[in-house]
Amino acid sequence: MTPHPKIDAIVETYLSVADAEAPGLVEGLYLEGSAALGDYRPGTSDVDFVAVTAGPPPAAVLERIHTRMGAHPFEGVYLTWDDLGHDPAGLGERPRARAGRLVRRGGLDPVTWHTLARHGLVCRGPKPSELKIWNDPAALAAWTDRNLDLYWRRLVVRASRPFTPWGLTCLGGYGVVWVVTGVARLHYTLATGEITSKTGAARHALEVFPERWHRVLNEALRLREEDTATPALPGVIAGLGDHFGTPRRSLYGSPVERRRDVTGFGEAAIRAGHELYASR
Repeated sequence: MTPHPKIDAIVETYLSVADAEAPGLVEGLYLEGSAALGDYRPGTSDVDFVAVTAGPPPAAVLERIHTRMGAHPFEGVYLTWDDLGHDPAGLGERPRARAGRLVRRGGLDPVTWHTLARHGLVCRGPKPSELKIWNDPAALAAWTDRNLDLYWRRLVVRASRPFTPWGLTCLGGYGVVWVVTGVARLHYTLATGEITSKTGAARHALEVFPERWHRVLNEALRLREEDTATPALPGVIAGLGDHFGTPRRSLYGSPVERRRDVTGFGEAAIRAGHELYASR
């Protein structure tokens, strides 16, 4: 049983399509991400999955499955049972579904393994507790520390430049939620060794970061709760309307002021995360 009827419908559609295209191929199906972490929002959340097969699945079959799935927000990775017991850093690439299509080769990270082991929701197959799933807290921490620079610092730098795609995205609600909760999630992992949701990360940051950043954290929580912050143009326009509409919902007087705090908090959280890792 999943946390929301929309997830039930997507999972049922996927399993029906997969079983029709290749009976017996998908032996295990697990949900991770917001669905597993208790933070699913039907308007803005993807349904993140791990599909498990006995051996490497045929690419042509996966192409047909995800072509038939269409635009459902169903994103995830195909692994074998053997893959689950190994460090993803040594596995290379595996097929991944993203944005309604199959990506033949996608990178792997330890967050998937740790989320599956500790929080995975079963749609088909044994419970995660009955499986041998690789779990290495030191490797998770090292990957998280690297990711602060490899992905997040680069993104924050782009977001701070007004006329770049991310600079414009961060004028809307989607950019606020993505950056603020994204860096906060990594800080949480480095502080606790655990995985948390976007909402859980922002609440954690409210407890450990100075009051200087509380307004942008509460803004991210507001947007997350309202479930309207999407990357599409209507979502950006709606986010701008938060500042100028009646009633005004944003905690900020202007989107430019808000973006300045988004990037400022991003830099502060990245520095704090590195300090946590260095002190281990």
